[in-house]
Amino acid sequence: MADLKRTPIHDFHVKAGAKMVDFAGWEMPLLYKGIIPEHEHTRNSASVFDVSHMGRLKFTGKGAEEFLSRICTRNIAKAKVGQSMYSLVCKEDGGILDDIIVSRFEKYLYMVCNASNRAKLLGWFDKQIKAMGLSVDIEDETEKTAMVAIQGPKAVEFLDQFLPEPLSSIKRYHFQPMRYMMLVQLNVFRSGYTGEDGAEIVCGTSAAAMAVNFLMKDKAGEHDILRPAGLGARDTLRMEAGMPLYGHELNEDIDPLSAGLSWAVDLTKDFIGVEALRALHTGELKQKLVGLLIEGPRCARQGMTVMKDGNPVGTVTSGAMSPTLKRPIAMAYVESALSAPGTPLSIDLRGNQVNATVTPLPFYKRAK
Repeated sequence: MADLKRTPIHDFHVKAGAKMVDFAGWEMPLLYKGIIPEHEHTRNSASVFDVSHMGRLKFTGKGAEEFLSRICTRNIAKAKVGQSMYSLVCKEDGGILDDIIVSRFEKYLYMVCNASNRAKLLGWFDKQIKAMGLSVDIEDETEKTAMVAIQGPKAVEFLDQFLPEPLSSIKRYHFQPMRYMMLVQLNVFRSGYTGEDGAEIVCGTSAAAMAVNFLMKDKAGEHDILRPAGLGARDTLRMEAGMPLYGHELNEDIDPLSAGLSWAVDLTKDFIGVEALRALHTGELKQKLVGLLIEGPRCARQGMTVMKDGNPVGTVTSGAMSPTLKRPIAMAYVESALSAPGTPLSIDLRGNQVNATVTPLPFYKRAK
């Protein structure tokens, strides 16, 4: 894996015994002790995830807000300083280029995008800025910074002990710039991708490893509350929470409405792809994203066919054994007429038909 990029926390992963894998050109930890124990610890306590591979882009210039408003499905102009917005970037035909989070700082706008789409988006943004004739500067801070997510029911209480300002005072999908000991700049976002409460923290590369090592240790050694978790647990956690993943539930051939993301689309404003999405909104969607509870011990995988009475009616996008529900779950696109909760379907698992039932997403909701 010599040609892969490494995050500033790479040495920590190696020392912690992580199994490292190639993910979107980055050498990332798949697991440490195991996916199931890492998943369960996140649901019961708190885990730290290295998400430094995700794209982090800074937008400045007179045309920055107008540009982001014209490429994002949400009305970015409504975001107040200190607020983040989940949004999508679409093509003219409504297909999804990426799902993103845009945050408004006092002097600039900040975007977090998927690692696999960063280069694609930067090229597409450059083309659109020129076509719109706007004055926009984009600084790619991905390799100049690190980003970690600390997630779980004990995450907020835990971080309140260490952060310069309490995380508990920050609202969900809001953030606060902070300084640790007047030296280290932190941007602390109250967000995440596990279905649990917690934070995503961005800091400089030189401070990242020190910060993770500090958080992971107490006077008695390794901290019982906070443990490291890898991409494997992150995937099963987000699946239980019904959160879409680009390359699975989302891609350039899928629109936000079919993906169940109409709440992140403002059809009253103009943006690239809005006409196509308005037409879909007034018509009948051909397919919808649903959750599936599967009978038996076998898991469905991406690309497997969903059946009804022996006929193909959809495709699995993600599937796994749910550590929380103790049974196989899946997400799939199915014909809209078959998307109601309780609808009996089946999945073709390499020639064997396994019964499945449509269920509302998410599969799991955290206690308030």
